[in-house]
Amino acid sequence: MKILVIGFLALFCWSALSTYIYVCKVKGLCNETETIETVVNQRNVIAVDTLSKPLVREQAVIPKNLLIYFAFDKSEFNSDAETDKYVNESNAYLDQNSQARLSITGHTDAVGSDEYNQALGYRRAQSVQHFFESKGLPANKIIIESKGEKEPADDNNTTPGRANNRRTAITIKH
Repeated sequence: MKILVIGFLALFCWSALSTYIYVCKVKGLCNETETIETVVNQRNVIAVDTLSKPLVREQAVIPKNLLIYFAFDKSEFNSDAETDKYVNESNAYLDQNSQARLSITGHTDAVGSDEYNQALGYRRAQSVQHFFESKGLPANKIIIESKGEKEPADDNNTTPGRANNRRTAITIKH
């Protein structure tokens, strides 16, 4: 056993010495100082402090619910500044939250039959859905439904109440 240990130590010393002789004496790489020249191009300079800024992108805030009101017996939808802002906010939120969906629910007043109002509520939801899709929201992120006259927000016995019931509610669901 002693002979094996002595042989191993001799092999190790011989390997280290031969490597030193080859690298330092033959190749001359041991005491060589190396100068590195760096050229800075103005296009490659970072103008802002990236260390103090977080690398994680800012989390989008879930937008509040949006209500869109319709004229009597109409399902045509015209956007305004509020809906455009909501589209941008909801797109940002849905991009960051893969499980979230945009829910569009159409409602009507109580004038007309249940079947007609159910279909009218669905047409209203579809109208808003087409608008969101035209603004770049994927169809698989949108859920539409109609409640018809089943869930009134206001009194159906008054003109202002019926106007408040002719709506489409847009929410983000998880």
